[in-house]
Amino acid sequence: MRIWMKRLGLLALALVVIAGFYLAMREQPIAVDIVQISAGPMKVTIDEEGETRVKDVYAVSSPIAGYLDRTTLDEGEAVRANETVIASIHPLDPPFLDQRTRAELTAAAEAARSAVALAKVELQRAQTAYALAKSNYERAAQLEKTKTISISQLERAYSEMQLEKAQIDSTEATIKLREAELASAEARLQQPTDRTDSRIDRDCCVSIVAPIDGVILKVLARSEQAVSPGTLIAEIGDPRNLEIVVDFLSSDAAKIDPGANVSITEWGGPEELQGTVRRVEPAAFTKVSSLGIEEQRVNVIVDPQAVPATLGHGYRVLARIGTWEKDHALQVPISALFRTDGDWAVFVVEDGRAVLRPVAIGQMNDRHAEVLDGLGEDATVVLYPNDMLKDGSLVETRSAAR
Repeated sequence: MRIWMKRLGLLALALVVIAGFYLAMREQPIAVDIVQISAGPMKVTIDEEGETRVKDVYAVSSPIAGYLDRTTLDEGEAVRANETVIASIHPLDPPFLDQRTRAELTAAAEAARSAVALAKVELQRAQTAYALAKSNYERAAQLEKTKTISISQLERAYSEMQLEKAQIDSTEATIKLREAELASAEARLQQPTDRTDSRIDRDCCVSIVAPIDGVILKVLARSEQAVSPGTLIAEIGDPRNLEIVVDFLSSDAAKIDPGANVSITEWGGPEELQGTVRRVEPAAFTKVSSLGIEEQRVNVIVDPQAVPATLGHGYRVLARIGTWEKDHALQVPISALFRTDGDWAVFVVEDGRAVLRPVAIGQMNDRHAEVLDGLGEDATVVLYPNDMLKDGSLVETRSAAR
């Protein structure tokens, strides 16, 4: 009896060892996520960030060189065409004079002052000569009445009086000329004055008014400063007249036609705005991406159908433009696709095993791909296949996506 018990114990131990080897060596199922593919409407879109902008932005700039007063208008203030003063420009103060230049101008001013004094002396001489000529003429007129002198002598006396009178007029004009030269020389001697004292009496030369009805979009020169011709002061526009500019990759822009519908989201409001492509610009430009890659980009201009009051100039939006659409398309999630030998493939679950299945793919969007060949409707595919999966691997369902 004891021998039989010992044999039975050894037999049980052998069975346990064999079962352990079987369990250790048998194929273990791989836990996977699966989804059952189906057919339905599918749409392919191109999504890019864009920026709103006023269609017609007017840049107000300085037409002359001068000193700009502080701009009192703020962004968002309404302006009226040809009425609202955007900026006022005063004359610039004269520059500082170095010692040599100042000495030269001082000498020129002294010379002008002496010329004025000399001209006044000439005026006195001319006035004295005129008084004498006038007295001679009056005496000659009396003598001519008594026939003491001839008519020709009277006429000669009259001519001399007129010549002396003309000399007075000439001398007076010379005095005005010399005084103007003196004023010019003294003006060139002026140095920059204290602005706080001189601005009160300074006349404004140019008042720049708003060219259109709208609002101030941006103030570019707010503080008092010296400006040159063409210095930008402010930008004006009508925020109700907005457009959206979106820069697409040139390869994507080639798929977009004017008139295409655009969905506008992530602008800050709860609803989705609609728009239409107005223009695809004919020239591309180079832009460096956040990864440091040079890309060829093309601006696409979109007209929104309705502009919310809270949407303004320079706001960020997300534009979604449809390039392809089909009412009944067999679709497979992109997360189920992978490349093998240069072709697309999926793992199809059949009888608890993963079967490698090549597929032909058509259009793709950010979530699904159109299946042209290789899969039938209601086929079950593996999502997110890992490196452990092989053709024919035993699988078990971890979760089923809908």
